[in-house]
Amino acid sequence: MSQAVVTRFAPSPTGFLHIGGARTALFNWLYARGRKGTFLLRIEDTDRARSTREATQAILDGLAWLGLDYDGEVISQFERADRHAEVAHQLLAEGKAYKCFATQDEIAEFRDAAKAEGRSTLFRSPWRDADPSTHPDAPFVVRIKAPQSGETVIRDQVQGDVTIRNDQLDDMVLLRGDGTPVYMLAVVVDDHDMGVTHVIRGDDHLNNAARQMMIYDAMGWDVPVWAHIPLIHGEDGKKLSKRHGALGAQEYQAMGFPAAGMRNYLTRLGWSHGDDEFFTDAQAREWFDLDGIGKSPARFDLKKLQNLCGQHMAQADDAALQKEIAAYLEAAGRPALTNEQSAGLLKAMPFVKERSKTFDEMIDKAHFILTDRPIQPDEKASKALDTVSRGILTQLTPHLQSVTWDRDSLEAVLNDFAASQDTKFGKLAGPLRAALAGRAVTPSVFDMMLVLGRDATLARLEDAAA
Repeated sequence: MSQAVVTRFAPSPTGFLHIGGARTALFNWLYARGRKGTFLLRIEDTDRARSTREATQAILDGLAWLGLDYDGEVISQFERADRHAEVAHQLLAEGKAYKCFATQDEIAEFRDAAKAEGRSTLFRSPWRDADPSTHPDAPFVVRIKAPQSGETVIRDQVQGDVTIRNDQLDDMVLLRGDGTPVYMLAVVVDDHDMGVTHVIRGDDHLNNAARQMMIYDAMGWDVPVWAHIPLIHGEDGKKLSKRHGALGAQEYQAMGFPAAGMRNYLTRLGWSHGDDEFFTDAQAREWFDLDGIGKSPARFDLKKLQNLCGQHMAQADDAALQKEIAAYLEAAGRPALTNEQSAGLLKAMPFVKERSKTFDEMIDKAHFILTDRPIQPDEKASKALDTVSRGILTQLTPHLQSVTWDRDSLEAVLNDFAASQDTKFGKLAGPLRAALAGRAVTPSVFDMMLVLGRDATLARLEDAAA
């Protein structure tokens, strides 16, 4: 029976969930969920200055917005420091690690001399094989004994086999002079203790894998399956940074992007399944595999994100969209909708979600149902409500008082009325938009009339004609 899949996302708390980190979390989540496995969350909070409760909460909020649920409790790396040190002391006791008394000055002096002589600056500690009886009563670090011959092969599911000569590996420090464990040790111990089977992370960690494998081998632990994914670049091909715009997942929530569209876009960013661009969460979980991840950096394309988000909004359940819009307004610092506005928006949803790419666009289209009487027309709409147009609206009103309130009947009445005025419906549309929404650009006049209902429609026409 094959081993159950366990993946993890292990961010450092920086105050927000980076969009690259969000994709890493998503890939781990998809891989585990698609195989009925376990997806764990570990916060690598050993940098105490940066690791505030607020910074950790920002990561949790970002994952919650993206809908990436994790199993069990959040694990704090800092709280496991004693366990990390315990492993280092075990390796020390087994002769697989040693105490190194070399000072920083001595190491710097060695490197300067090696550089001047054109030799390797890889530090070889004189204390590696020293007799413990010669140890001074002085501060020391604990170093692992790296293999000095042969090769280490990182069997990576994305990058292929990566071979590193062991004589290029230094005796990595495990415990600092004050006895605290280093990050490289903590990661390995945590992954092992958490039962992680697959380490899916950015390819900026690829070189770390060879050094981390020394710890796995020394402890006799199973090495996880490696999958180092390329980083995300901006549209200019350079590493994603602030100059490219928003970097945090929650910034995209505040910009009004739906979570389903963002999940689809981030999944497709560096991974492919044939030519499929648009897909559901269920399809992503079923299709996602490591062999679909490309080796080259993916480029973040805002237009593609917008297009996918538009497709997801068009197909989404109206009530679910309404709920997500409430969360968007809160994230964007905008006023919440009243109960009446919320009910109106739900009614308008089938008409305003089409061709909207963000919630901001959708709310803008729904302005007609969210605004109060009397409607205040904008500059363009005001021009459509001249004396002649107001007179036409006054004549139109009686024709709408008894008509059956469905699209076919409304279209027939308005077209007949336009013909009686020796004009086309298109000429009526401008004044109607201005009267119903106070704007020149709106959803279809018929859509607005159906959503508003007879009474509200007639009241707005009377207001505009006055």
